[in-house]
Amino acid sequence: MFDDHQDQKLDDPALYINRELSWLDFNDRVLQLAEDKRAPLLERVKFCAIYTTNLDEYYMVRVAGLHDQIDAGVENPGQDGRTPSQTIALIRERAQELGRRLSDCFEGRLRPALAEHGIAVVGVGDLDDDQRAELSRHFRSVIFPALTPLAVAPGRPFPYISNLSLSLAVLVRDPATDETVFARVKVPTEILPRFVALERSDSGQTTLVALEDVIAHHLDALFAGMEIVDCDVFRVTRDADLEVSDDAADLLQAVEDELRRRRFGEIVRVEIGARCSERLREELIELLGVAEDEVYPVEGLLDMGALWQIVKLGGYSELREEPLLGSTHPRLLRHEGERPDVLGAMREGDLLVHHPYDSFATSVERFVQQAVADPNVLAIKQTVYRTSDDSPLVPALIDATERGKQAVALVELQARFDERMNIHWAKALEEAGVHVVYGQPALKTHAKCVLVVRREGKGVRNYVHIGTGNYHSATARLYTDFGLFTTDEQIGADVADMFNYLTGFGRQLHYRKVLIAPNHLRDGILEQIELTIDSHSAETPGRIAMKMNALVDGRCIRALYEASQAGVQVDLNVRGICCLRPGIPGISENIRVVSIVGRLLEHSRIFCFERDGEHTIYIGSADLMPRNLDHRVELATPIESPPLRAELLDTLERAFADNQSSWELDAEGAWRRRSPGPDEKPRSMQLELAELHSRRAAEERVTGTGEPASVS
Repeated sequence: MFDDHQDQKLDDPALYINRELSWLDFNDRVLQLAEDKRAPLLERVKFCAIYTTNLDEYYMVRVAGLHDQIDAGVENPGQDGRTPSQTIALIRERAQELGRRLSDCFEGRLRPALAEHGIAVVGVGDLDDDQRAELSRHFRSVIFPALTPLAVAPGRPFPYISNLSLSLAVLVRDPATDETVFARVKVPTEILPRFVALERSDSGQTTLVALEDVIAHHLDALFAGMEIVDCDVFRVTRDADLEVSDDAADLLQAVEDELRRRRFGEIVRVEIGARCSERLREELIELLGVAEDEVYPVEGLLDMGALWQIVKLGGYSELREEPLLGSTHPRLLRHEGERPDVLGAMREGDLLVHHPYDSFATSVERFVQQAVADPNVLAIKQTVYRTSDDSPLVPALIDATERGKQAVALVELQARFDERMNIHWAKALEEAGVHVVYGQPALKTHAKCVLVVRREGKGVRNYVHIGTGNYHSATARLYTDFGLFTTDEQIGADVADMFNYLTGFGRQLHYRKVLIAPNHLRDGILEQIELTIDSHSAETPGRIAMKMNALVDGRCIRALYEASQAGVQVDLNVRGICCLRPGIPGISENIRVVSIVGRLLEHSRIFCFERDGEHTIYIGSADLMPRNLDHRVELATPIESPPLRAELLDTLERAFADNQSSWELDAEGAWRRRSPGPDEKPRSMQLELAELHSRRAAEERVTGTGEPASVS
């Protein structure tokens, strides 16, 4: 396909992979982890659940967006040359193929394997008489009161079907009149567990029955005196993306209004049981008002996101990975027995933490808590994009206000699917007297930073944390992210200016060190690429190494192609979407793309440029996507301390050496899972980093030096 592209223009659609299909390739890699026989059983079940919830969000946002374009008559091709209609057709074909693999994985392999280990996921027909009697008692006392059958008949319109809800479609016949009607019974998974757990047998086996199977078995209790002609399960996915006007006068009210409208978004997918009868299928399609190509038959269990209930079962430790426990960064442990001193460590020099290997609680959360308690701290300012409902960070801002400090929360109300949580926190903060700012309707504030202003001597000093991930204690245990703690005057002044720009009125025209989107970040990255190209020579070769979640932006991709054409080695670690094609002769033969998908979600962003043996490195909140670079407030900070740069370089090199949880992209757009060669030893970046940080913590306990262990 790509034999001779020496004269090919860099905007040729053949040089770009379709964004939406690339995302499906990412979810394919997640599915491969569920199919991996080497992984512990419940870890494989977990990846089935992750695959499903990933795909749900993809349809609610990305596929819904394509439908919106088609409905609006916008059929402009993307940078890969495909129109929205062409893309949707390819998505359906690929999603169905992946769905068949998912069903085969769980139904054909994981469900039998679970039974062998004492976790039986069965149908009602598989139960013995005693178990069926127990199930019937449970149905009458717990499930039946929560059910509301809704028949469709004259005067009874088809009911509203909520997004991602599981339902039974039932055809019911009245023997007295021979009339047959359609009815819908919602499976109430929002108030009841998806799987009904029966009492453990003498052997200790856990028996689980899907809630929809239990309801289907007892439909006669809902339709007394009627004949159940047919029944099957279905699930609806709706457009759930928010659209807030750029000129919304009250952003909070506008987001609340959109959340109410989201419930009634257009249907973009209907999943039905693969053995659903033609009659019931046609009835359902007509009543829902959907097209045939929006219907997806599913073999076996619908909505495998519910498998989290099985993953979280008590016991069965032999079926799970050993937990990765974060340790306190050695530099924060100044004196044995004392709580971590983050502010003191920052005064001694820049500090880099890597979550979850470094504890989030004893670094980031401790930083804010320590600032709140410090009488010399005058102000605390924080961005809030996603945060957990039990996070101590937001309540700490309330505590700061009560202690007389100035507290500012820049709350992003449009953080997708966390809008309600952020509205809740915003209102609580405002009621407590915290200065709450919502940013601008046209720009999501995605930057991750905390600014602490402390009185010292006759002036003040800025203490800053800049991260690649959210201030979310739960995801900090599952996502890999870096965070810089610094008192650098120029970086502190830049972050202070950014907060003032976002909370006040004006336009920041210049920053000293940091790169800020939407006005400076892309240009800053492009400038670094150009400088690396200009300095490259055979004697002093240049190199670009980047780690990110997604690479979509056309200008950045073209700049990387130009770097490859100039002979610069470009190494890219892209977890998810990658629209760049590596390995094309004359275009990208010097570009390598790998993706690590493992037990932790790779989330950190690192941008490294090597020139004349020196490294310029940034970490930040942005991926190289138009939405990040043009429509969000993002922040990337330089890492100037040599030891910290060495730690980031070490992480990058481990990423490119990984041959256990790593895939490599070829010029045709295919991802191949890497494995050790004949003379290679197995390498896992995540396992190596966990061992490294554990060893560093152990060495600190022995030596008490507070110095990090070697990263070699």
